[in-house]
Order: sequence, then structure tokens, then C-alpha cells
Amino acid sequence: MTSFNERLFPTDVALGAKGGPERRTDVVTLRSGGEQRNAIWAESKRKYQAGYGVKSFAQLEAVLAFFEAQRGRLYGFRWRDRFDFRSCASPALPMPTDQPVGIGDGATAVWQLTKTYGAGATPYVRQIRKPVAGSVAVAVDGLAVSAVSVDATTGLLTFMPVSVPKSGALITAGFSFDVPVRFDTDYLEVDLSHFEAGQMPNIPIVEIRV
Repeated sequence: MTSFNERLFPTDVALGAKGGPERRTDVVTLRSGGEQRNAIWAESKRKYQAGYGVKSFAQLEAVLAFFEAQRGRLYGFRWRDRFDFRSCASPALPMPTDQPVGIGDGATAVWQLTKTYGAGATPYVRQIRKPVAGSVAVAVDGLAVSAVSVDATTGLLTFMPVSVPKSGALITAGFSFDVPVRFDTDYLEVDLSHFEAGQMPNIPIVEIRV
């Protein structure tokens, strides 16, 4: 049985949610007053509170139906992060030269989509495993290429034999993408009297590794 499906959480609710990336860092204070800091997680993990996005009974019903379809925490699904869902900065549209994917070696045909945050000595390279189908455009040394297939369920690019990037060639891509997530609860409490009074329901969402 698969633990992830490709369903997209209701976007009108997701666009009103709150959340963002979380990291886990171990900080030890030394006797001298200095610190030693060690990263516990190599990758960030996003958390959201979807309750902020529920503004109507229709949206509440849609979320309830979606929750039941995912069996609570059992199945993962797609989430559209309104703050970070493109290879470029908003309001620009994705271009095939937006993000570096890798440097060709003349033999490797399969590459993972990535998005790079920051520059200098410590950029963070995030693997993109849930691109939006039909949104990915690829370039090699700045020239758009079409002889490449995209797996929207894994974020893998596969170049056809005639278009495998040459040694030293810069591979780039532009795309929209979703975050693989799951509900972080098996109990969805709905209190209509509180909802009518303006109190949001508790709908925690957490990113997962796929």
C-alpha cells in the first residue's frame, strides 16, 4: 500500500494558512560563555497551520472530506506553499535558467530538480520532488532543451540519449512545485459554535520525506 498520493490539498485554504521552514539545531553553552552549535537536521522541514485558511463552511467541509480521504496521518499529499512554490522570486514567472541543477559529465542522463537558497560559502540546496506537472522548463548552457522528460512524482529529469549534457555543461531549470506533507493529527476536531464565533479549527500539517 502506498503511503503517498498525488492529491493537492485545497489551495484556497492553503493560501490562507500560516507556517514555514523549521530546523533542528543543538546549541551547547560552554563554561566560557561561548557556544557550540551543531545541525541535527541536514534539511529543513516545513510545518503549517491550515486552520487559518478556513473562512467558510464550504472550505471546512472540503478539508473534512480531504482529511477522511487521507485517513488522517496515513497518506501523504501535495501542499501549495504560497510563500515558496516557484523556482524564481514572486511575482516573476519560472524561466528555464532559474535554478542550477548540475554540471554535465557527458554520461549522466538523470538529474534531480533542486532549488538553491542563499549564496556564498553556505547555500542550502533543496531537492524538489513534487514539481507541478507541465511547469518544468530545462536549459543546458542557457539554451532551452525539449529532449528531456520530467517525472512529476519524483522531480527527476531524464535526458534523451541525443541530449545528454556534455562534460562541463550547466544544467538549469524553472518550475512550480508542491511540498509533500501529511496531516499531523488523527483527530480533526470541528466545533461549529466556535467556528461561527471566529475561532479557527486546529489543522496541523507537516512536511514529509518522500
